[in-house]
Amino acid sequence: MKTFKLVALEVVDGGNTVEIPLEDGLIINKENERASWLLEAYTDLSLYDYFKEVQEQSREVIVQAVITKRENAPAYFQTKIASLHKFEKHISILFEGQLRRNRSDYSELLLDSLLEKGLGGQALLEEFKDKMKSKPKLKIKHD
Repeated sequence: MKTFKLVALEVVDGGNTVEIPLEDGLIINKENERASWLLEAYTDLSLYDYFKEVQEQSREVIVQAVITKRENAPAYFQTKIASLHKFEKHISILFEGQLRRNRSDYSELLLDSLLEKGLGGQALLEEFKDKMKSKPKLKIKHD
């Protein structure tokens, strides 16, 4: 197993993106035959009802995780909530799932979003270069 610091997390759920303000976070590559990962987010109590509903419905959600350093490109995981614990002022959410490699390349996602905006030619090239430097968060399509 390999463990990494989780520095940013968003949940992509039904076309909506929910940013999770992390108090702390951890991500573990289990390196098992199912290629599963665990992501633990320690966050604000105000998100409890949202995650409780996702858990009760056994809904799969895509999480967009930034690992180790904020400037790293996000990785995308198809997950389910394995556990949800409530504390006095915070909650702990444990997601379990697989890395999504088929649509996880940041540059491809960025290019796709810029093309959808109708950019082309020199404008496309300039915007692409700028966004590759600033690495804005992207919404992803469900395949």
